[in-house]
Amino acid sequence: MYIIAGLGNPGKEYAHTRHNVGFDLIDLLSDRYGIAVDSLKFKAYIGKGMIEGNKVILVKPQTYMNLSGESLSLIVDYFKVDTENELIVIYDDIYLDVGRLRIRKKGSAGGHNGMKNIISELDSQDFMRVRVGVGEKPKGYDLKNYVLGHFTEIDREKIDTGLIAASNAIVEILTNGIDQAMNKYNRVEES
Repeated sequence: MYIIAGLGNPGKEYAHTRHNVGFDLIDLLSDRYGIAVDSLKFKAYIGKGMIEGNKVILVKPQTYMNLSGESLSLIVDYFKVDTENELIVIYDDIYLDVGRLRIRKKGSAGGHNGMKNIISELDSQDFMRVRVGVGEKPKGYDLKNYVLGHFTEIDREKIDTGLIAASNAIVEILTNGIDQAMNKYNRVEES
């Protein structure tokens, strides 16, 4: 069984902001595979289902971004998940161009507070992650206001395309493994 967690902030005011691309990806997977993510447990909305023959639990933590680990540690403990091989976390990355993906087997938080909390709560950096680029903060912008802001119309198109690619990358991880997914989705596209 896989736990697939998308990070974000609860509440309508944060819907579809840069910081909520993890939630957006969970919604996309939910729609694509008919998995209702509407059960409030473990400080998260969760939904159980199947993706390409694999049992999954889709997760949207409701603890706010910076405390995402509180929810994920409860879920991992309850379902006795092997975090290294069965946990996938999706989150926004300001160091990647809008819509670009970066898939990793493990790693540091890279300055992302939600990831810092997850690593702290799980006491491990060894879990898969899919980073979705939201673009670099323009000079003079406050970081918090930037990540909690909405995409421009042009960037919305790019992020929607990126989210479709990210959903395909998740399927690739589940069906062919993370190495195959990294080889396929971490490439720099030729212009």
